[in-house]
Amino acid sequence: MEHFRIVIIGGGPIGIACGLEAQKKGLSYVILEKGPIVNSLFNYPQNMQFFSSSEKLEIDDIPFISTEAKPKRNEALEYYRRIVTSNKLNIKLFEKVKKVEKVENGFSIVSEKSNYTADKVIVSTGFYDLPNKLNIPGEDLPKIAHYYNDPHFYANQKLAVVGASNSAIDAALECYRKGAEVTLIIRGHEVGPRVKYWVRPDIINRIEEGSIKVYYNSKLKEVRQSGIIIETPEGNVSLENDFVLALTGYMPNFEFLTNMGVELSNDEKKLPQYNPETMETNVAGIYLAGVICGGMETHKWFIENSRIHAKIIISSILEEKEISKV
Repeated sequence: MEHFRIVIIGGGPIGIACGLEAQKKGLSYVILEKGPIVNSLFNYPQNMQFFSSSEKLEIDDIPFISTEAKPKRNEALEYYRRIVTSNKLNIKLFEKVKKVEKVENGFSIVSEKSNYTADKVIVSTGFYDLPNKLNIPGEDLPKIAHYYNDPHFYANQKLAVVGASNSAIDAALECYRKGAEVTLIIRGHEVGPRVKYWVRPDIINRIEEGSIKVYYNSKLKEVRQSGIIIETPEGNVSLENDFVLALTGYMPNFEFLTNMGVELSNDEKKLPQYNPETMETNVAGIYLAGVICGGMETHKWFIENSRIHAKIIISSILEEKEISKV
């Protein structure tokens, strides 16, 4: 059983930033990632372009050079992968953490491959793991997906896209341009206001010209093998359909947090309890980093405004060490 000063759970950009900071300060650490390096980014759509510019995605002041001001998925994968390999970070991939338990002198961490002990634990697991389910009949059919990858798959197919956020709008436009017959189903009265500013006019124009059909103030009521039922203000509408992309957002693994003893707010936001000055949770020795800090408010934390968490956490751990010497 290996012992580390810090075990970092999650090998995304912020988990990598925490590893870099620990390494610079001479603290023993290991990053445990359930998939490949930056697993969540790897699972983004192939053609995705970030909202943030490349310099805002940089960690540890390492330059991120991209061909356009706003980099694409493959450029980000290259950037973060090179950081890991060039700095020889201690990261273990395809090793999902199953349990974190408080013990007498720190923490016991059990993964699918090994056991570890640590003085401190940093949780940087993001929010891309669990899709927000619709909880409707037919949601378990193979034709419905909560993740989107490549528009080629939907060419010449009748495709319903549920959602009004960046992921849904990007998918609708890309699939339309690859020959899909796209219908958008939006719960509100308009395309989401946080959609990328250079994309929003595009989707509105495609809707206005009739290239993409949209149902506002509506929701998907049922998925059938060869069709769907949409609940609209004018009543239920039945459409022929081949595939459904339910891109209605994602949520952190709250059960993982609560099993560690981290308390959540008793409302729909489910905000985890932590001290913003140290990022330490109500469980002494467990810290949060990155977008997981926002609970269900997944739109509030990004790489660009949470990359500072690494320095905050490592500074807090070092200060605690110095105080204990006094």
